Amino acid sequence: MAAQVDSPFAYTATGLLGDQRPSMLQNELHLRNKVGQVKSRGYHLPVKGFTYGLPNDRRQNTAADALRGWSGTYLPKGGATRTKAASERDFMGLNRAAASDGLVKAEEYADYRATHDIRRLPFDKKEMAGKMRSRRLPPTMVFGIQSRPSTPIFDLIEHKYQDRWLKERHSHLSANRSAESKRRAMSAPVGPRSHGIVYETRASLLRHYQNPVDPPPLWQLPRFTKSAKPKIESFRTETQKSSAFLHMETDRIARQGDFGTGVYEIPKN
Repeated sequence: MAAQVDSPFAYTATGLLGDQRPSMLQNELHLRNKVGQVKSRGYHLPVKGFTYGLPNDRRQNTAADALRGWSGTYLPKGGATRTKAASERDFMGLNRAAASDGLVKAEEYADYRATHDIRRLPFDKKEMAGKMRSRRLPPTMVFGIQSRPSTPIFDLIEHKYQDRWLKERHSHLSANRSAESKRRAMSAPVGPRSHGIVYETRASLLRHYQNPVDPPPLWQLPRFTKSAKPKIESFRTETQKSSAFLHMETDRIARQGDFGTGVYEIPKN
């Protein structure tokens, strides 16, 4: 028992979070508190020669370079003329060239970019500014995307969109009727008694329309239809009962469930 108390792993979560290992003695999550003693907190120092802090980024064209006369890195010996920047690789051009050669896989694209090189044209701000000055634009020209016109509120209040749709629908139906009448007149038999009109019979009407039939009532036990009558009536009059059922029918729209008797649905955008 004394050997277990003297062990450095006596106050660790050995067996619950894994086997005994030296990393347990430095991890706060694996250590357990000692009864009647202050919990010791600390971290091991790094090895000798460790440098504290963040590394300094190596920057070009600093104040030290300016004091040393730039040493030929930023400005050439001839004067203060700016050196042209190296052109960058045109990856879009490489992809287009690879696609034109019939390559479709990512590995083939990578091999093509590794074996081919296409450079972009150097960008010159002065040249681009000169091109922009040479273009003559009208003084009233407006740049940007055209804004969507606002919806006229008076048309919405006066239901003009509804009236327009009804007119279009009426004209469409009238055109269909006139075309149907012309087709029947052309397909009618020619004779002394034919007037180009095809009359509908009962058989032809039944092909297009079926008379609605009420569904049969649900089956019930005979004792519930004859002797077992309700003892309590929730409505005082038939008018109140019919109005309540009418309100329930209109309230089903905003409720969930198969019969519209559940909770109210969350409004949707």
